Amino acid sequence: MKSPHLAIAPIDRRRFLRGAGVSLSLPLLEGMRSVFGKDDAEPPRRMLLISNNLGVLPWHFFPKDAGEGYEASPYLGILAPHRSDFTVFSGLSHPNVAGGHSTENCFLTGAKDPTGSGFRNTISLDQFAVEALGQRTRFPTLNLGVNIDRANRSLSWTRDGVLLPAEDKPSQLFRKLFIQGDAVEVERRVRRLQERASILDAVREDMKGFQKGLGSSDRERLDHYFTSVRELEERLHLAGEWERRPKPATEAAEPADIADPGKFFQKFELMLAMARLAFESDATRIVTLMVDGFATPVFEISDSEKSLNGYHNLSHHGQAKEKIAQLERVDRRQMEVLSGLLGALAEKQEGDARLLDRTMVLYGSNLGDANVHNTTNLPVLLAGGGFQHGRHLAFDGVRNTPLCRLYVSMLQRMRVETETFASGEGTLAGLEAV
Repeated sequence: MKSPHLAIAPIDRRRFLRGAGVSLSLPLLEGMRSVFGKDDAEPPRRMLLISNNLGVLPWHFFPKDAGEGYEASPYLGILAPHRSDFTVFSGLSHPNVAGGHSTENCFLTGAKDPTGSGFRNTISLDQFAVEALGQRTRFPTLNLGVNIDRANRSLSWTRDGVLLPAEDKPSQLFRKLFIQGDAVEVERRVRRLQERASILDAVREDMKGFQKGLGSSDRERLDHYFTSVRELEERLHLAGEWERRPKPATEAAEPADIADPGKFFQKFELMLAMARLAFESDATRIVTLMVDGFATPVFEISDSEKSLNGYHNLSHHGQAKEKIAQLERVDRRQMEVLSGLLGALAEKQEGDARLLDRTMVLYGSNLGDANVHNTTNLPVLLAGGGFQHGRHLAFDGVRNTPLCRLYVSMLQRMRVETETFASGEGTLAGLEAV
């Protein structure tokens, strides 16, 4: 049941935040439509950001010609039913982001020199969007993984370069999305959040004693620390508010986790289905999903075939014909999974539009060619989200265009007011909204 709208006169959102002395936007809750003006009157926009950290065979992925009349490559031919709903890019990469597999955590950050001494990651695309937009749904973002090494790999990183662990259990994700629990359980979770906030209060008070006698650079670092604490306190407060709000209902059954990492594609499909459920219920509008081939052992390609090696070893094919042939079948299966996702999003109506029209689906990799650890000319495609699609946008294959310019285009489509993100200055030429 929806709450009645609050009788509050509309005020400027940014002015309110400055007056309240906080740096985060408030969540767009039911009943606050008049408070935040037109924001909630506009249809939601979403992002699903997918990366396979071992990429695909590049010569089967990229079309040979550019523009709208491009001849589909072998892989893109599998996506033919959705040709008018996606754009494929070539000649994109992150400048000064080299180092083979160490770049996997930089796909959504564009952080330079990941193998350098003292490297520290930067904020990822999803977290940057949340900082600008505020928490409008129960979960600001969902960070997911398939066969992921949760301690070392993630697509999602904070502004301080801290890894945000990915959820790799669909059953736990389902419970977070849809299982409310009884009143006692809800209050227990709220108290747990309050206890964390109390700990933060104590830590902040203790740290204030260190301020005296510090130099300007140390004071600046401490101010940055206090800002991070305030932001975390605000998130904990908002989480407590959402805990007391009823969760949405779903007709979907709670999924069973797939423990066997060899059932790679089944796990991939299940996580994509969970992401779609999260969008349909408006539990979140931003999802990241790292498909961790590096951590995947021997796996099922089909009901009748298993990989010759673990995914990582298979990707280093060394031009062996048998391995290349099997990798091609693996990549084709990936495209089939992606095609299924696009079809499901296209079939789901949301008001007067398809769910796909309001959901940007980014698929790509940090590796242009896993066999030689190449990190240029990355395989990237973008589907849905209200862009003019159906073309191959080809950029210089030697002097690549920064991938983060695509990210700026996506951020602006999410209604984030920015002209830059990481190495991206300005939007990506040729990608226009409908």
